[in-house]
Amino acid sequence: MRIIYMGTPDFAVPTLDTLIQSEHEVIAVITQPDKPKGRGKAMQFPPVKEKALEYDIPVYQPAKVRDPEFIKQMEQWKPDAIIVVAFGQILPKAVLDLPKYGCINVHASLLPKYRGAAPIQWVIIDGEKETGITTMFMDTKLDTGDMIKKTVIPIDEKETGESLHDKLAVLGGPLILETLKELENGTAVRIKQDDSKSCYAKMLTKSLGNIDWSQPAVQIERLIRGLNSWPSAYTEWNQKTLKIWSADVVAQNAEGAVSGQVVKRQKNALIVQTGDECLSLKEVQLQGKKRMDIDAFLRGYDIAEGTIFN
Repeated sequence: MRIIYMGTPDFAVPTLDTLIQSEHEVIAVITQPDKPKGRGKAMQFPPVKEKALEYDIPVYQPAKVRDPEFIKQMEQWKPDAIIVVAFGQILPKAVLDLPKYGCINVHASLLPKYRGAAPIQWVIIDGEKETGITTMFMDTKLDTGDMIKKTVIPIDEKETGESLHDKLAVLGGPLILETLKELENGTAVRIKQDDSKSCYAKMLTKSLGNIDWSQPAVQIERLIRGLNSWPSAYTEWNQKTLKIWSADVVAQNAEGAVSGQVVKRQKNALIVQTGDECLSLKEVQLQGKKRMDIDAFLRGYDIAEGTIFN
């Protein structure tokens, strides 16, 4: 097939690489515009652009893919399929109707659950036991098109947003090859989504990581894992941000303690009361410092029992 590939972040790179190595022809890559990054605000290529340039594939970065002139250009390429992975723009009907076999999206959840921007993180935060990848025909709404195929994997007990991202990213390529084969053979089955079973995985913000210590320890621990590595979960100590990268639930409550209170400090343990049960902090990072295991952190910083995190 002649394929146009649309994608932007790291998550979309393995699927593009798989297509490049396959019998299909990636005739063009469309990605978001370059963005300034870092203190120097140097312009940085999206990861998908970097991969495409490795193979001398033409790259296009329209500010808006719905621009009529750009759509005319896409029409001239005569694609058999458009593959979309975390592209970052809603496609207009003129683009959706363009390819022979349709626009196929590789989505990082088991649809219809977790439509939206951040399904990888929210399945962890919500305590789901499994997740996966879904391929689907795209329509004019957000992640509502007919499903084609799925790959299901379990969510490990200590899964983080980062580790799950990496696991799911490599599943997209094999699944899209299976999907394209079925489309070519005419054996692909369109499965309607049950809207009553859907939920929205809203975009992540930094404020989401601000720990509410009145929540149960189990819920806070999932938040910590889900937001690792971005935007990260954090609290405040000594008027500085204290990021918490990992923690364990301690199935007990400290009598008389309030939420956010340090109830036990040992050589290698810092235990905090939550709204229900306690949390043992395992890896932390004070503002302006590097990440540390809790024993190394406590050797350098005096957090006394009774301290209350904001």
